[in-house]
Amino acid sequence: MIDFTLTDEQQMLVEMTRSFVEKEMLPHEETLESTDTLPPELATSLRKRSMELGLHACNLPEKIGGGGLDAVSVMLIEKELGRTSLALAECAHRPLNILAACEDEQVTQFLEPTLRGEKRDCIAMTEPGAGSDLRGMKCKAVRDGGYWTINGEKHFISQAFISDFCVLFAATGEEKTNKGIKKLISAFLVDFSDPGVEVAPGYKNVSHRGYTNNILRFDNARIPEWRIMGPEGDGFRLVNLWLGPTRLTVAATCVARAERAFEIALNYAATREQFGQKIGKFQGISFPLADMTTEIKLANLMLLETAWKIDRGTVTPEDCAMTKLYCTEMLARVADQALQTVGGMGLMEDLPLERIWRDARVERIWDGTSEIQRHIISRGLLRPLGS
Repeated sequence: MIDFTLTDEQQMLVEMTRSFVEKEMLPHEETLESTDTLPPELATSLRKRSMELGLHACNLPEKIGGGGLDAVSVMLIEKELGRTSLALAECAHRPLNILAACEDEQVTQFLEPTLRGEKRDCIAMTEPGAGSDLRGMKCKAVRDGGYWTINGEKHFISQAFISDFCVLFAATGEEKTNKGIKKLISAFLVDFSDPGVEVAPGYKNVSHRGYTNNILRFDNARIPEWRIMGPEGDGFRLVNLWLGPTRLTVAATCVARAERAFEIALNYAATREQFGQKIGKFQGISFPLADMTTEIKLANLMLLETAWKIDRGTVTPEDCAMTKLYCTEMLARVADQALQTVGGMGLMEDLPLERIWRDARVERIWDGTSEIQRHIISRGLLRPLGS
């Protein structure tokens, strides 16, 4: 039997997170937007409060010290946090699920401090010449006695400026496959205090103000041998562990923003008068409202099904790709239509619509472009047929 009813615990998590966002995050949106800066004292306060509420590391297994929440519950939390600016939402930090693969000294030096909120992590994968093509990365790690020597550059690294370490993906050799020679990709724990590691300013961009991106440079950076995660060449397996839940997170935040944009458009249509009546009376306004709410409902159902499959252990890459693809493109359509409904005021900073519309664009690019998601979906359809 299919039951879409939230449990009492899940409903409590939704209400608690929504209250946290509305009372302690939304009031700071205007300042964040106007200054493009998240004050350190505010970030510290929000991080402390998120830990008190149990939101910090809620996505990691209980056996390693995390919150141990199921995927549906984590998705619901991500969705509520998604109603506000990303820089504010990220103060309730959910560490990389890859850290669950830490072993031995990696646990004491990286995982446990992160769980306690003493260290912050980020992921370093994208390079100037290797975005969607991970095997095209040029950043290399070479074994040197009891160390690894790393050289190369990463860019578009989110929040590296406020992080203490990264999970770095680098080429460590080559392997022969039936499709030719391919690079072996491995994952490493790299502390930003390690010699030869530079965290440089990133690029100015139009979206997600206060949420920084950085460039990481590695110039003969030497790290101990034990910092490699898993066996050499295990990078793609770890990437896939991270990508599925991450794409669900992106999808959930997109649905949250779409709902917020829709609420603004709906209230405007119900109160704004033109030609002697409420503009919601005109089909040119009311029919798009019907389309928007239908799209949002479909997106919510996709979120629930994908998270449910993660909990059951039956989720596929195609499931996550479809959810990410639909929800990110749905947000673009809803944000644009909501702005069109409100008209000129929608582009003014008096309303959050212009921010939602502006921020929506990057969601179809990061964590796998829409084209990559379509490739994953179509490959899953055709491969079983031998194509």
